[in-house]
Amino acid sequence: MENKIFTLHKTVTEADTAACVGSGSLPVLATPVLIAWMEAAACSCCGELLEEGTTSVGTEMNMRHTAASPVGMKVTVTAELTAVEGRMLSFRVMAEDAAGPIGEGTHTRAIVRSERFMEKTNAKLSQ
Repeated sequence: MENKIFTLHKTVTEADTAACVGSGSLPVLATPVLIAWMEAAACSCCGELLEEGTTSVGTEMNMRHTAASPVGMKVTVTAELTAVEGRMLSFRVMAEDAAGPIGEGTHTRAIVRSERFMEKTNAKLSQ
């Protein structure tokens, strides 16, 4: 399998901070936002693997947020597809700012049939 890699470039804004999203009190890149950026990069690696009517959903994230990034800092997030096992996709994810690495980890996504997935999910409302 040829490894697919996608790189996402972001700039930290006030809306991305721990103080704004409620995951802390400081005006630095929030861990939940960094996780979302890592997931977005992984999603972008999936395109060619998805058939008509399918999508991928996140099932697992194991990430270490190792350094803070202030508002205005540019952040590069990379996802590398490392394995495909049936409908499960495994990724190595990493992030860095101009000062160096800020996070790394692994992420798993599952390929699902979009319509069926939403039917099952929405059925929970009537339980």
